[in-house]
Amino acid sequence: EVKRAIDGFNQLRNDLIEQVDDDLIVMLGEAGSAPTSDARQHTETPGSAIDRLSIMSLRMYHMQEQIDREDADAGHREKARAKLRLCQEQYADLSHSLELLLEDLVAGRARLKVYRQMKMYNDPSLNPYLYGGKKKPAA
Repeated sequence: EVKRAIDGFNQLRNDLIEQVDDDLIVMLGEAGSAPTSDARQHTETPGSAIDRLSIMSLRMYHMQEQIDREDADAGHREKARAKLRLCQEQYADLSHSLELLLEDLVAGRARLKVYRQMKMYNDPSLNPYLYGGKKKPAA
């Protein structure tokens, strides 16, 4: 039951990432931004970068909790501090990369294509657990 709930939340998260990218494509078109013929194609979309930033924010929050733990020894807190510094660096790098990608999209130097995730775990026609299918042994 818990696994099914997690699958549902992951499906919603993926749907929202795609919706952010779909909406951004519409907004770029309405603003008159169009990719040039030699515009770069990125493998990560703004929606997926925003998702990664939100995950990194949660990691930083929880690392700070570990640093603030009064019941943890100094070694534990120092390891958490080192991890927090790394998370902060990665967050800054990703934020900067997202800014550059958005600038390039507006200027037409990059093109945005939504990559559909097609997650199978919530699709009753594709997930054997949901449609009751049995996996056939390899021949």
